[in-house]
Amino acid sequence: LLLVMLTLFFEGRLERQYNPNIALQASNSSDTPSQVTLEMNRFGHYVTSGTINGQTVTFLVDTGATRISIPGNVARQLDLKRGLPHRVMTANGSITVYSTFLERVAIGPLEMRNLQGHVNPHMGGQEILLGMNFLSRLEGWRVKQGDLILEPGRLEEG
Repeated sequence: LLLVMLTLFFEGRLERQYNPNIALQASNSSDTPSQVTLEMNRFGHYVTSGTINGQTVTFLVDTGATRISIPGNVARQLDLKRGLPHRVMTANGSITVYSTFLERVAIGPLEMRNLQGHVNPHMGGQEILLGMNFLSRLEGWRVKQGDLILEPGRLEEG
């Protein structure tokens, strides 16, 4: 029993080190709309829980990605339809990805509708790259004392 309890404790601790933003901090005052603050993980990345079309996913913020990029296995789990193929440049060279339509993408209270994404069959893992087509709809985003602050803006534009 002690071994099981220790295992569960350390699994939760390791998960929190990888994704410290499972329970997001949103600030909301009467003067300003909700901001979301993402804590940097121990590897220097911003990883957070969120949703696509109402289903829970894990995002990795990637300012170098033009669009939201979804691993093929995750796209199947989310029942996303593969659209037309096209070539994109990645850090590992040119690859073929497939366009897809995302009705709703949310991080905490920040929800955007009608976004284009890529299904990337070459990508492994469960993390979805949160690209600039999401970030550019924010009023702004900035790093302050190691935290990434997302400020709401044009959330409902298509």
